[in-house]
Amino acid sequence: METSISQLVNNTILITGASRGIGAAVAETLAAVGAKVFLLARDASKLAGVASRINSRGGWSETVVADVANPGTLKAVFEENHQLSTGIDVLVNAAGVQSPIGPFPENCLAAWERNLQVNLMGAVRIIHSVLPGMMAKGRGKIINFSGGGATAPRPNFSAYATSKAALVRLTETLSEELKPYNIQVNAVAPGAVNTQMLDEIIEAGEKAGFEYKQGLERRQSGGTPMELVCALVLFLVSPASGSLTGKLISAPHDPWREWVGKIEGLNASPMFTIRRMDPFTIKPLVEELD
Repeated sequence: METSISQLVNNTILITGASRGIGAAVAETLAAVGAKVFLLARDASKLAGVASRINSRGGWSETVVADVANPGTLKAVFEENHQLSTGIDVLVNAAGVQSPIGPFPENCLAAWERNLQVNLMGAVRIIHSVLPGMMAKGRGKIINFSGGGATAPRPNFSAYATSKAALVRLTETLSEELKPYNIQVNAVAPGAVNTQMLDEIIEAGEKAGFEYKQGLERRQSGGTPMELVCALVLFLVSPASGSLTGKLISAPHDPWREWVGKIEGLNASPMFTIRRMDPFTIKPLVEELD
């Protein structure tokens, strides 16, 4: 693994949602192993803080102030920066919003649409922008952040759950399309990490349903360690993950640390995807066990 990580030196990585939370933590982790990181988010001040921490430790970072939900801004950013449009080796889509929170009939539909614009279409736009460069080089890795609701219903978070389920299906679909170009696309379920999204759940109170009480407990327990999420991303963007593609991987629950040397078998299996488990999909697994 250490040899694989060393090969990330001078790789150019674009991270969205890099001004706070998981995006910022991932950026600092990847910069620490020698990657060149572009930090993209809306908040210039917070981005500058992340960049300052990275650069003060000897890393390389550059900030890109843009809203992933604004097509015009993104287009301008990629047209102005040649390295963004042609030189990205790895993309990490960590930008995301959680609102509106509450029963669907009470949701503001404008906020619902905004959620999809950020969580789904934001990732779509960024991927669409970096893919030509990756395809020209014949290699690349894309990590999309999934979340609660992608694999099971999430009452009172309908927009978030819908956007994340769609993002995972996009991940799986693109993974098949991009195999001929040696581009791997995977999704990460980070688990219950204590970020600003936890604050939003607690602030929503009873509108968050049973997750309000869970949120209060999580704040006390600490939730999923951020370091675990960053370690999974590091594995996926490094050569250690090889050709692994089209998977939805839980940072705290899946045995991803044991996958080195087993990638080919994993790619051939429906495990770690959002395919429904019916007789059609289970049959090959049963036959293999027999």
